[in-house]
Amino acid sequence: MTDLLYLTDSYLREFDATVTAVDPEQRRVALDRTAFYPGGGGQPCDLGRLGEQPVSKVKKEGGLVWHWLDGDTLPAVGDAVHCVLDWDRRYALMRTHTALHILCGVVWRDYGAQVTGGNMEPGKGRMDFEFATLQKELVREIEEKCNAEVAAARPVRIQILPREEAFKIPDLIRTKINLLPPAIREVRTVELVGLDLQADGGTHVANTSEVGRIRVVDYKSKGAINKRIYIELGD
Repeated sequence: MTDLLYLTDSYLREFDATVTAVDPEQRRVALDRTAFYPGGGGQPCDLGRLGEQPVSKVKKEGGLVWHWLDGDTLPAVGDAVHCVLDWDRRYALMRTHTALHILCGVVWRDYGAQVTGGNMEPGKGRMDFEFATLQKELVREIEEKCNAEVAAARPVRIQILPREEAFKIPDLIRTKINLLPPAIREVRTVELVGLDLQADGGTHVANTSEVGRIRVVDYKSKGAINKRIYIELGD
């Protein structure tokens, strides 16, 4: 099992680890601990370096997190390695992910619309909601409300709770379908204090003020009651 450092410390930029498995065919290694986010929930995986070798892909399979390497050689099982994240990319994704939670929180609080999907890249993302109609005036209103939440400088709190305790929280699952398998016995929650509380496994900033200005750059109808909102972050 790989110890998932990113679950409790999103700001960890580098770390030391030990290689626990090597897959020469796919040129990848597993570590005893990692701060690299392996992707999921619409958030891409982290990139960076493992020793002197670029990490080009990260993915969680079962209890192991695998790191694909672009270098000429692979470390051996038992080797100690120093790992460094591409911090600019990671921090942009943290800001973007929190921005999407702000959007989700505003839309749920003020319009009662559930999320039906979402995705992100560094500095931009999109989210789908169960809206019957979505017009320009409403989109501008949503943008203003999102930026008010950025200005409110709300703390972002992370907790890991027993499943039974977590599911006592009203509206914890904001997606149309509960994507948490029954085998998951502990649930990580992300709370934008006073606005939003969701089950979530991704990386986030510590305060909404770090997100910066949110711009709604487009919106589209993806079906009778499915509307997509696209956002980008300012510098």
